[in-house]
Amino acid sequence: ISYQASSPDEIAIVDWTEQIGLTLIHRSLKSMTLKLNSTEQLFDYEILQLFPFTPETKRMGIIVRDENTNEIIFYLKGADTVMQNLVQYNDWLQEESANMAREGLRTLVIAKKQLTQEKYQAFEQNITKARLQTINRSRCVREVIETLECDMELLGVTGVEDKLQLDVRQTLESLHNGGIKIWMLTGDKLETATCIAKSSKLIRRNDDIYIIQQVATREECLQELNIFKRKIGACLVITGDALQICLSFYEKDLMESIIESPSVVVCRCSPTQKAIVVDLLKKYRNKKVR
Repeated sequence: ISYQASSPDEIAIVDWTEQIGLTLIHRSLKSMTLKLNSTEQLFDYEILQLFPFTPETKRMGIIVRDENTNEIIFYLKGADTVMQNLVQYNDWLQEESANMAREGLRTLVIAKKQLTQEKYQAFEQNITKARLQTINRSRCVREVIETLECDMELLGVTGVEDKLQLDVRQTLESLHNGGIKIWMLTGDKLETATCIAKSSKLIRRNDDIYIIQQVATREECLQELNIFKRKIGACLVITGDALQICLSFYEKDLMESIIESPSVVVCRCSPTQKAIVVDLLKKYRNKKVR
């Protein structure tokens, strides 16, 4: 069996479950079937609702009905930074996610919640009403979904390795030697992005690294900017949210400083933030950006 998906992470997870004895043998918009390889037993599920991943929510969900037991279950998977606030208390999620990220793995947290027939029917009515709204439809739908996204049972954390393409290290080294500066804009969390930047030689072994992770005020932005300016020749790793906040106060000063950095990694970066970065590079460098 070969699989297709919008995300390589999903293919990796389904391949792994097949290796341990649980195979996805059918998937359509309305149903899916799993097979337990050891006994050939089939598990059929009706797909009741599907909530796609978005860069804003950093998670996706699905509600299914087990056709053997008639149980209704809501499954949710997403970034650990988001999911840790939606699952029941635990003392290991944050540590394990960080450990995987430091190894360069992309992490996903998976959780579930069992729904009664009455609770699902009430949810279905509310989500249908929200989808019929003509004003603020997306916000209304999101608010209804969020009524389910609380006190969820934590199932586990997955870590998927995104292997470097052939000759990536040599190519980046050649670009560095040719005086070309490389920026990496990624949705990965800070630890994962930093690990990949090092393994790919985007950030070289002897490079200094300065990290800007959390800022909220003008004063904090100015403090981080001044410290970074003093670290001459340092590579910068910054989150998309921190970059956007700093740009709102010190766009010109920040961009002129960042451009001098040998390498820049912008992590936890949404598609909108990536577009902003590219536009600003064109604006302040007055050169081609590829």
